[in-house]
Amino acid sequence: MTAGVEEEPAVAERIFGDRIDLARAFTAALAAHGEERGLIGPLEPPRLWTRHVLNSAVTAPLFSGRVGDVGSGAGLPGLVLAIARPDVEWVLIEPMERRVAWLTEQKDALGLDNVDVVRARAEEWRRGPVLDAVTARAVSALKTLVPLTAPLVRDGGELILLKGANAALEIAGAEKALRKYRIANVRVEVVGQDLLAEPTRVVRATVR
Repeated sequence: MTAGVEEEPAVAERIFGDRIDLARAFTAALAAHGEERGLIGPLEPPRLWTRHVLNSAVTAPLFSGRVGDVGSGAGLPGLVLAIARPDVEWVLIEPMERRVAWLTEQKDALGLDNVDVVRARAEEWRRGPVLDAVTARAVSALKTLVPLTAPLVRDGGELILLKGANAALEIAGAEKALRKYRIANVRVEVVGQDLLAEPTRVVRATVR
């Protein structure tokens, strides 16, 4: 194990099931190369599993169909979710070349044939509103994120956005954007309470 990297929590195997070896391989690669490649900061290795990998993975049951991850970066949550849910098709949308290179390397190394890596900004998406859902983690405030994500989602599809403790405040601050993009049934859902000391908050909503 790389020095200073958090040991795998016992609950990880429960969350990933028979996909745990892929999760271990991804986490080890991120621990070994993430900082030098500008994917994670120097404070992240000691909390890599709990704060990043498992924080992402506990949301896996929320998804189905074809899902976009906007600003996929290090693969959080996109690659983690692709490991946890091989039955879902994941489109990782990332504009930075070095991050796209990482995502592609990991997709190939882990044999994730349910992943499509697209180098683009969300606003450059040209495939239309074809996704069943879009997710994002640590990208921007909800009022900025809604205009980037909603146009990618089909009518009746979902936004499933990983957020922090201020999720409810972000919803209040995004009222104008939510109305403009016809986003309905907006709520905060908390997932992983029975698995993690700090569960994951998700802003979930329907695109009309």
